Amino acid sequence: MSVKVGDSAPKFNLKNQDDQAVALESFKGQKVVVYFYPAASTPGCTTQACEIRDNINSLKSAGYTVLGISPDLPGKLKKFKDKEGLNFDLLSDPDNAIQQAYGAYGEKSMYGKTYMGTIRSTFVVDEHGKLSHVLYNVKAKGHIEMLRNELGI
Repeated sequence: MSVKVGDSAPKFNLKNQDDQAVALESFKGQKVVVYFYPAASTPGCTTQACEIRDNINSLKSAGYTVLGISPDLPGKLKKFKDKEGLNFDLLSDPDNAIQQAYGAYGEKSMYGKTYMGTIRSTFVVDEHGKLSHVLYNVKAKGHIEMLRNELGI
């Protein structure tokens, strides 16, 4: 299952790194960047998160809130956020249900082996809860530059 531009963003209510519930509904009337990454504290995911951290003001000044989602549990997310000084919420999707709803979970391959996992993907939800951007298989390095180009900021 995948989503496309113009679709209503799949709703979610997930625990953040502080074990607090964060619902997409609570951002109604705001623009939200939702990005899915495979695992906290891995090299690619750290590169991606730190690029977002270092450039978040350009997103915030354009009215965007950033939420990162992975299958990691809140405790691991907290360590990752604290270690890297991340300035946005990380959400826990341990059963991959939200990743599946967005089409960000599926078959991957590495070193000739096929397995199921998180597909590095980014979605932009507009003020009305609709998807304005749907980006699958994004690269960790250069992600923020690509995203800002897509958003025209």
